[in-house]
Amino acid sequence: MRAGSVKRVGAEEARRQVHGSGEIAFLDVREAGQFGEGHALFAIPCAYSRLEARVPDLIPRLTVPVLLVDDGDGIAERAGARLVDMGYSDVALIDGGMPAWAAAGFPVYKGVNVPSKVLGEIAEGIWHPKMITPEELAAWKAQDRSFQFYDARPPSEYAKMRVPGAECLPNGELAHRLPALADGETPIVITCAGRTRGIIGAIGVMLAGHAGPVMALENGTQGWALSGGKLERGNRAAPYPVLSEAQRDESRDTAMTLVRKYGLETADPARVEALLAEPDATTYLLDVRSTEEAAGDPIPGAVHALSGQLVQATDQWVAVRNARIVLLDDGGMRAALAAFWLHQLGYQPYVCILDEAVRATLKRLHAQGAAGTRPTLPKPKPLETIDPVRARYCVALGEAVFVDMRGSLDYRKAHVEGAHWLVRPRAEHLAAAIAGKSVYLVADDIDAAAWAAEDLRKAGVKDIRVVEGGHAALAKAGSPIVETPGEPSDADAIDHLFFVHDRHDDNLEASRRYLEWETGLIAQMDAVEKADYRITAPNA
Repeated sequence: MRAGSVKRVGAEEARRQVHGSGEIAFLDVREAGQFGEGHALFAIPCAYSRLEARVPDLIPRLTVPVLLVDDGDGIAERAGARLVDMGYSDVALIDGGMPAWAAAGFPVYKGVNVPSKVLGEIAEGIWHPKMITPEELAAWKAQDRSFQFYDARPPSEYAKMRVPGAECLPNGELAHRLPALADGETPIVITCAGRTRGIIGAIGVMLAGHAGPVMALENGTQGWALSGGKLERGNRAAPYPVLSEAQRDESRDTAMTLVRKYGLETADPARVEALLAEPDATTYLLDVRSTEEAAGDPIPGAVHALSGQLVQATDQWVAVRNARIVLLDDGGMRAALAAFWLHQLGYQPYVCILDEAVRATLKRLHAQGAAGTRPTLPKPKPLETIDPVRARYCVALGEAVFVDMRGSLDYRKAHVEGAHWLVRPRAEHLAAAIAGKSVYLVADDIDAAAWAAEDLRKAGVKDIRVVEGGHAALAKAGSPIVETPGEPSDADAIDHLFFVHDRHDDNLEASRRYLEWETGLIAQMDAVEKADYRITAPNA
């Protein structure tokens, strides 16, 4: 790394930049467990172990200011060096990391997706969507009362657990498909796993013009379980209702009414081209249609993000604060609802109706390298492989060691006897412990292992290979497999978030703690953080 390439700033200056009006990407490069145990409100989780794979999509503009935070342990320096090598030109880190941030008296938050959860809590206090308690819902079911019941989460989460009878129709999709579903009289109940998506979903259906009763199930699946209700596991989402042409027109007209009522920005082909042409501003191009639509009809240069999930977990797609976000949707409602909420989170969203003119423009711009272009995904030096049988032989001779790079909980459940566990930030510690031996990596993610290998080489390890077929192949080859429930320790298993991690697995105490945490988020905020939310009130 060139001297001076990565600047250092104090916590006070860092906070001033994060809450300023300009663009900045504030990346927390600690691992998932460290991030979830305590982070700054608007920090974007981008673990060093996956840095190179995630950054090009998270930060598509190489000249945007990037601010890094770690645990004060030197990981931000290593991450900064990698970003400079990738072409980012304005990289800084917080001197002292999160300990310095906390010592300065700035709020620190547990959990994930906190900005969106805060938005849901604030919105509930302003919009006052109707709630139905689990006990009331159980009574409705017992009375065979007529109502429509939807789970606002995507199919992958719905598969794990649901309140009996709930149909999977995620936020955005539900509002978009209302013309095929609602009669304007039958009550609609929306649930999620906790609070945010139920609240946001209920408000979204109201915004979409539904005149009948709509309410959120209080505390979602966790509230149902806490009330004594049973959850159904292993659920399969049914295909979403199909709209007729007339119903699609109705959904689009309603979306445009919403756009006009709340002053949302729109983008036609000329404006999209102009936004993407500005070199000193960041523009994200996101396709918010359903997974099936996006996969069957990919848009050149666009990244897919489900409308409701983009609101729920914005930090999975967008790292640059105050950036512009072009939301592509052939119907309009999914983009309009996402724009409505993203504006309140401080972004500059644009609703873009995905018609033939927009498609042609994006296709042309993408061919010219001007639409959806992102920094080139870097490639690590390819790892040499080694046959599992030969690997066992070399390890038995004392010439090499197995290094298991799977998740810490997978390692605890089963690993080759004697194998070391490694997460990339600890590469230097491992190199010092293995006394010059060869390293045979056991990995599911070969690219992540290859980047960790780069760090091991810098720490002095000369011979690094990856075992063909990984853990399963070693077990099949006769390697003794052991279970170590306490190794790595919780403190060392920094890749895993233990905070109420089993709340969806019938741990009712964890659910109680989670809901207390979620409803207490607003009380943690200070005036500076509250000022960054641009909350829209009803009938604005």
